[in-house]
Amino acid sequence: MANQLLSGKKGIIFGALDERSIAWKVALRAVEEGAEIVLSNAPVALRMGTIRELAAQCNNAPVIGADATSVADLENLFNQATEHFGGKMDFVLHSIGMSPNVRKGFAYDGTNYDNFLKTLDISALSFHKVLQTAKKMDALNEWSSVLALSYIAAQRTFPGYNDMADAKALLESIARSFGYQYGFDKKVRVNTISQSPVPTTAGSGVTGFDGFYSYAEKMSPLGNASAEDCANYCIAMFSDLTRMVTMQNLFHDGGFSFTGVSHGVMEGMVK
Repeated sequence: MANQLLSGKKGIIFGALDERSIAWKVALRAVEEGAEIVLSNAPVALRMGTIRELAAQCNNAPVIGADATSVADLENLFNQATEHFGGKMDFVLHSIGMSPNVRKGFAYDGTNYDNFLKTLDISALSFHKVLQTAKKMDALNEWSSVLALSYIAAQRTFPGYNDMADAKALLESIARSFGYQYGFDKKVRVNTISQSPVPTTAGSGVTGFDGFYSYAEKMSPLGNASAEDCANYCIAMFSDLTRMVTMQNLFHDGGFSFTGVSHGVMEGMVK
C-alpha cells in the first residue's frame, strides 16, 4: 500500500538490470510512493538488460546511460537529470557491483590484480565518484538521502565472494567518510544497506550462492529479506522519516548478522 512517502521527491536509481534486480524493485516502489526518477546503468548493461521496460512502468522515466567509473559520464548524467527535473534531487541509489575475478574464475589467493582494481573501481570507488560529482555540482537538496547496497561479506569471510568482499568493505567505509563531509557541508545523509543474499542476476553468479542463501535462511530468525523487502527499506531511508540517520551500515537480513547459531543449523550439524 502506497503512503506517498516520497511525494514531490526526485532521484536517480543506478543499477536496474532486470526484474530480479533490487534496484528494479526500488524504482517501482519509489514511483508508487510519489517520486519522480531517472534510471541509469552502464551502456553495456543497457544493451543486456530490460531497463526500458522498467522505465515504461515508471511513468516513462528517462533512461540515461552512464559508466559510474567515469566522472565525465556522471557529470553528464547529473546535468541531464537536473535539467529533466528542473532542479536538484533528493535521493540516489547506488546498486552497482561486478568482479572480473569472480566472472573469470580467479581464486582470491590467485587473484589477477588488474581485475582486482577493476572490482574496486566498479563496486566501490564508483560510489565515491557519484558522491563527489553530486557534491561538486550541488545536485542534491539538503536532507537528501544517498544509499548503496552492501553485503555482510564486508565483515565476515564467505568462500567464493572473493574480492567483492574487499569492495564492500571499502564501499561501507566511503559511506562513513563521505557521509561525515556531506553531512556537515550540505546536510546530505549517506548510508549503506547490508542486504540478505538475493537471487539477482549478479548475486547468482557468485560461486556457492545457493549455499549462502540456504545457510542464511536457516540462520536468520526472520528468514532472508527479499528484494521487495529491501526496496521498502530503501523507500523508508529516502523518506523524511529517517532524516537523522547517516554514516551507518544498516543490516537488513532477518537477524542473520547478530545470530551466532540457530536451532536449524545446529540440528543439521548433529544429523
